[in-house]
Amino acid sequence: MSKKILVVDDSPVELANLRMLLHDHGYDTVTATTGRECVEKAIAEMPSLILLDIIMPDMDGYEACRRLRADSKTKPIPVVFVSSKNQKADQLWATMQGAKALIGKPYTPEQILQTVRAFA
Repeated sequence: MSKKILVVDDSPVELANLRMLLHDHGYDTVTATTGRECVEKAIAEMPSLILLDIIMPDMDGYEACRRLRADSKTKPIPVVFVSSKNQKADQLWATMQGAKALIGKPYTPEQILQTVRAFA
């Protein structure tokens, strides 16, 4: 059975790129475009891993991550931020919100796949 990854980004191009990359390597993907939708889909789909953008309208990735960590059902799902916010402070803040890692944009396909293999 292939693992299911929830990919969350408000950019249709980023969503398509990540989806195609993961699909080509045998992963099932579910997508969301807002933090609120991320939380809803995480509860409904129970993915193996969530790849989450930080800067989004409606609810940012940090808030979505905090909500996922606060819910006993979604708390065990690893969250990895994929964001253009990639300074040392962003890395630290990401882990403080409960994320396993932060991958900076632009990223390489190998960075995504290594991280997915490590946490999914």
